[in-house]
Amino acid sequence: MSPIESNLQHIRAQMHAAIAALPLASQRAVALVAVSKTRSANEVREAFAAGQLEFGENYVQEAVAKIEALDDLTQPGIVWHCIGPLQSNKLKLVATHFDWVHGVDRLKVAVALARHRTGPNPLNVCIQVNVSGETSKGGVAPADLRVLAGDVAQLPQLRLRGLMTIIENTADEMTQRAQFRKMRTLFESLRTDGIDVDTLSMGMSQDFTIAIDEGATMVRIGSAIFGVRG
Repeated sequence: MSPIESNLQHIRAQMHAAIAALPLASQRAVALVAVSKTRSANEVREAFAAGQLEFGENYVQEAVAKIEALDDLTQPGIVWHCIGPLQSNKLKLVATHFDWVHGVDRLKVAVALARHRTGPNPLNVCIQVNVSGETSKGGVAPADLRVLAGDVAQLPQLRLRGLMTIIENTADEMTQRAQFRKMRTLFESLRTDGIDVDTLSMGMSQDFTIAIDEGATMVRIGSAIFGVRG
């Protein structure tokens, strides 16, 4: 068994244990996105062979080359998530090549993605929320989320799926939980307001089991699968 396959098995076991530990009424399916930025197409192919279907990329041009190199992975189909900052000159590439976008935080970006998206399948979108309030992070402020979500949900060629966040980089579990809980509250508020969202993308290699405990339906894991980046 390769290290990537072994790591995937370990991550899945941890995810299953975290889900099983929830009260029965709170148990849910949780999707795993393998963050493959800076990793080779061969490493992605290896993870795909081990049953991993969803992959996240941050660097658009690197990702497009990888997507094209792996276009034979169709049974079942590979799913590509763009999870990095969205530059205006890359939006057409993103809308053309990806299945999901996790970093929408401005209506202008969403409008451009909708304009560039063609074909029968809408682009799945998660709005990024700056739940920690750090100036170094992207994302819409929580107070501005409801208006942005309502506008994005009306755009053609896009399907608003939910919310995404990158919480504060801290080992303090109380801080982690507080920020994850705030995200869940925002997510549930959108649903209460009639916005049909189903995805709460939060949690990475160092905190994904806590994120699952606090309501995540999707986690994004890189180094715990592929190893520490050089």
